[in-house]
Amino acid sequence: MPPPSPLLALLAHGDELERVETALRASVETDDADLTEIASHLIRAGGKRLRPVCTLVAARTAGDVVTDAVVMGGVAVELVHLGSLYHDDVIDEAETRRGIESVNARWGNLTAILAGDILLGRASEIAASLGTEVAGLLAHTIVRLCQGEVAQLRDTFSVARTEASYLRSIEGKTASLFSTACRIGGLVMGAARDQVEALTGCGTAFGMAFQIYDDILDLTASEAELGKPAGHDLIEGVYTLPVIRTLAAGGSAAAELEDLLARPLDGAELEKALAIVRSGPAVPSALATAREYAEQARGLAGALPPGEASAALGSAAHALLDTLGTEAA
Repeated sequence: MPPPSPLLALLAHGDELERVETALRASVETDDADLTEIASHLIRAGGKRLRPVCTLVAARTAGDVVTDAVVMGGVAVELVHLGSLYHDDVIDEAETRRGIESVNARWGNLTAILAGDILLGRASEIAASLGTEVAGLLAHTIVRLCQGEVAQLRDTFSVARTEASYLRSIEGKTASLFSTACRIGGLVMGAARDQVEALTGCGTAFGMAFQIYDDILDLTASEAELGKPAGHDLIEGVYTLPVIRTLAAGGSAAAELEDLLARPLDGAELEKALAIVRSGPAVPSALATAREYAEQARGLAGALPPGEASAALGSAAHALLDTLGTEAA
């Protein structure tokens, strides 16, 4: 998945991302070499660092100089994200992550869970160093992440999953951390309260667009593009917005898809299910919903002080979706 170029373009001539990367690696160093290796496993695998990028750019809307406190705020949100990935891979029994062996596959489930807890704990330590409001915000965000995941698990393999339930789930498990990333950038820079609230809403809207985009990709992209088999969500029983809308539309296509989803999918059945979803109006419809959230982000960014940073936040979700538009149309 390509990163939203406006955000990275804003940082292209600075050293902010390098500062985040250095601090991120340092944050998981311990006196135990084995523990350090496990805790840094996904950090060393790389990543787009979209959440800390949001923190950095949000901070730029309140001042030109990115402080060390802002960098550490970005590190905290990335550690929460990485800790959740360690736990997700245990739940999904994943064997790979970011093109390398997953922590649970290499060291076992118990070690992966404990390592994920360490990352969450370290994130909380950093947040506490940034003040009580940031510490409380991050703790609340971790709760929201868990609530979103639980809501998704509750609907696993349910063809009756509603659109409202799906949107609540992704707001918790994905959008809340983007929202927090942007909010921390404003808080740490001492932005005015109305600006902090605009940044928070902008992050939420971007996160919603981002997750819907990601869910569409899982159904429409190739294995080569995804770096994993297409239709992973369908195999896991996670029915996302295009699937929900295909089922809700009724008719023969919905009936055929519902029949397929009533049992575990083999290779041929997965391809058939994907073909049904891809051939109907649900994918363009889901993309249109993602664009609505992108417009929300742009509107909220319009309430921020004018400048490169606010423009980048406002256009980032659209840039993300534009990479998918031609394939989903």
